[in-house]
Amino acid sequence: MGIIEVRNLTFKYANSDKPSLYNINLSIDKGEFLLITGPTGCGKTTLCKCLNGLIPNSYNGDFNGEVIIDGLSTKEHPVHEIAQHVGLVFQDPENELFCTSVEKEIAFGPENLGLSREEIRRRVEEAMAMVGISHLRERSPYELSGGEQQKVAIAALLAMKPKILVLDEPTSNLDPFSAYSILNLLFNLKKEYEMTIILIEHRLDMVAKIVDRCVIMNEGRIIAIGPPEEVLYSDIVESIGIGIPKIVKLVKTLGLSSRPLSSNVLADILKVKK
Repeated sequence: MGIIEVRNLTFKYANSDKPSLYNINLSIDKGEFLLITGPTGCGKTTLCKCLNGLIPNSYNGDFNGEVIIDGLSTKEHPVHEIAQHVGLVFQDPENELFCTSVEKEIAFGPENLGLSREEIRRRVEEAMAMVGISHLRERSPYELSGGEQQKVAIAALLAMKPKILVLDEPTSNLDPFSAYSILNLLFNLKKEYEMTIILIEHRLDMVAKIVDRCVIMNEGRIIAIGPPEEVLYSDIVESIGIGIPKIVKLVKTLGLSSRPLSSNVLADILKVKK
């Protein structure tokens, strides 16, 4: 069984005419880096809220099916308990940050767990080191760049020691350099700490080559799932209007049988063909 199990999940918000999610079935392994993408309004954010217990615990609506997070059913355990296993990062980090310094922001979660002062200090130092922001400890979060704020939000979650990170378009408001920095950080967290990472993202050019599997959603349903080199090269992705990676378009134009996801791999393929 995966660290996350979603079984026959259907959810309709109160006062909505139709469900936002239809019969979702998904198993995510420990240490997996999973990409979820799809057109705007396809249900990605709603699925994220199901993965940390906000749905069904904090949103009214019709919830059918089952979501199991590290052995805990979201229908039977409150959000604060689920939050010790899975952390959720939203699009705009500024809305999540409220303390007067980076250090205090990261310490807030562990303090509310009732941990000892020594353990809180250890977790804060470790989390800042993991994301590379130890030098920002005394700065106010509101003085930081968007990329730095996103790193603070991630560090605040890491200090809670979750096994799973769920990130809802964390690079949407960032410039390309900051976006690359955040995605590289996530890849390293997965590689070095074996964290399970679920990423909702539209910048497929950046993420395609670093994820293990790709989930495509449309109109509340999962319509494709598998390795990115299979899913992103499938015709169904382009048919629903997703901006597929430029390298995929180029390879299809060239009529190559290979399915590279990085320019370096494509260059090697073309050298061999010469």
